[in-house]
Parts: sequence; structure tokens; C-alpha cells
Amino acid sequence: MSGFFKSAALVVVTAVIVHLAVILATPNLIMGVALKRLSFGEQKINVWFHGPRTSEASRSVVRPSPDLAYSSCVYDLSKGPVRIMAAKAADYMSVSVYAANSDNIFAINDRQAPDGVQLVLVAKGQVAPTGLGTVVQSPTVRGIVLERRLAPSAETFAAAAQARSGDVCTPL
Repeated sequence: MSGFFKSAALVVVTAVIVHLAVILATPNLIMGVALKRLSFGEQKINVWFHGPRTSEASRSVVRPSPDLAYSSCVYDLSKGPVRIMAAKAADYMSVSVYAANSDNIFAINDRQAPDGVQLVLVAKGQVAPTGLGTVVQSPTVRGIVLERRLAPSAETFAAAAQARSGDVCTPL
């Protein structure tokens, strides 16, 4: 095999390896940034943060919808399960759970849970207490729970803020 073909093969193999490394690392890097931002530099773990009303300046992670009220909870299962509760919604509401690699591991909305959402997040190998809601096993110890409530006006945002004031994200 000539030197040119050996060099070309080396370039192709290197390109494939770099490509795969970038593809595999990107979700974890993006979620690492999101975890840090949404936990306010690791200060708010296992607690809901209820975002302010969306405006043109709202850009903490991605461009948010102006019609939704957002709440987030960065969870850490290293010390045990975490309980998640989202109060009943007057209108549309959804709760999504994301693993540390950005995989959406669970989602539920107000049609599936008309009386509100009750979850227990557990890591692999953890035992969940019974009777506290749907058990969701996270493939990673850390991740993000995102709640969205329909709130297109100041009045509906105030109603959503009132409803979510009773939400729970706490270690068990």
C-alpha cells in the first residue's frame, strides 16, 4: 500500500473517531451546562425553581415559549429517591424528566394526570417507597425535571404561579 493510501486511511479513521467522540460527548456537555445553570451553580438541588414570566430577554437555556410558565428541578439521587409533585392544572400542564445525557425518560401531562402529578425518582438499585406515586427510574444519578403550564396572559400566569406554589421536589 502506498504512502498516500496509508495517509488517507489514517485521516478517514481519525475523522470517524473524532466524529463519534463529538456525537457521544455533546449531549452530556449540553446537559452539564443546563444542570449548572438551572441549579444556579449547584445551589438549588432537589428543589423547584419557578421561572418568571417569559419575555424577549428570557434565554437561560433555550428560547422559551411566551405562552408557558416554566418550573425546573435539578435532581440528585446520590442520597436516595426524590419526590416530585405538581399540583392540578386549570389548563394544560406537563412534567418531563430528563437524564443527565439529555434523554427524556418520562413525560406526563394534565390529561394523563388530571388531579396533578406524583412521582418518585429513583436511581438504579434504589428502593422506592410505595404509595407516593409513579416510580420513575433514572439511568443517571442527576438530571432535570421540567414543568410547563399554559400561561399566555398575566392573569393565566398568576393562576399558574398560584398552582405551582404547592409543587414539591424534595429528597425522601
